[in-house]
Amino acid sequence: MSRGSLAARVIAWQRSHGRHGLPWQGTRDPYRVWLSEVMLQQTQVATVIDYYGRFLLRFPTVRELAAASLDDVLALWSGLGYYSRARNLHRCARQVVAEHGGAFPGTSEALATLPGIGRSTAAAIAAFCFGERAAILDGNVKRVLARVLAFDGDLARSPEVQRLWSAAVDLLPQQDVDVYTQGLMDLGATVCATRQPACLLCPLAGDCQARAAGQPERYPVKSRRSVRGSRVNAWLWVQHADRLLLAQRPSPGVWAGLWSLPEYASPEALSAAARTWPGQGQWLPAIQHALTHFEWTLHTLAWQLPARAEVPDALKAWPASRWVGLDEARAMGLPAPLKKLLAPGTLR
Repeated sequence: MSRGSLAARVIAWQRSHGRHGLPWQGTRDPYRVWLSEVMLQQTQVATVIDYYGRFLLRFPTVRELAAASLDDVLALWSGLGYYSRARNLHRCARQVVAEHGGAFPGTSEALATLPGIGRSTAAAIAAFCFGERAAILDGNVKRVLARVLAFDGDLARSPEVQRLWSAAVDLLPQQDVDVYTQGLMDLGATVCATRQPACLLCPLAGDCQARAAGQPERYPVKSRRSVRGSRVNAWLWVQHADRLLLAQRPSPGVWAGLWSLPEYASPEALSAAARTWPGQGQWLPAIQHALTHFEWTLHTLAWQLPARAEVPDALKAWPASRWVGLDEARAMGLPAPLKKLLAPGTLR
């Protein structure tokens, strides 16, 4: 299949069957396109839609995002996961304002120098906003192209990724790059699924080499598989006079910059620490939380200090901590499991 034929089919399919009603479509505003592209990294569209709307209400321009505190940004991002995206989003906004006068650079090469904007994201912004003829290669597009081309290079190896990049560039059409780019994204998201791809609905089915070989799910090839570890820790939910103790998590590390419950190395360590505290506590059901590299079991001890009791010295000296009311806590940047635990009615 020629470059022109593949692109023409993708473009025609996108115009007839692709997604057109998403809130970040129909705009050439780089700020809005950038925001959507960052949010959509490793996150489903259905999840992103609400976050995207709330973010724009709070930060309608890159200048307002740049002027905000990181705490405010993380609070709005809370629950969306992969928090390094939010930190880079904030850094990028400040750099765009400080170094580019609040206007995003107009080329993919310049965009890729900004914090958190890789080659594929830069190309998407440049194609959608500036009409640049630039190739993207996010996870969905890798899958589509690897199957169409029966690309058997191991995408765990950088040289093979570069070979696929070269193929993606070669396939770019001369015109309608924005439609073509959206079409590849939509094919990967809605038709060319990781498992059980809907080949009968695909405009490229007749020329898909992986389908012709009867094994589309063999592609893309990626040999390296990370071994997921496991971790067990304990959280302390301690209240005193209707205020909850929260601690800001250190950077670098998991949930860096977010506010969380004081964490102990183990339930045994927390039990030993609380042995002489006034008041009483109870263990809540364990929380199981999956992160990229490990499964995390968090045992939570809910402890109520008597209103007139002295706060234990160990809690007074807890690093980067604050006593806050529950309503204030819910408005802060929290990890997803704590956000769920803090929901009204969860603890009785």
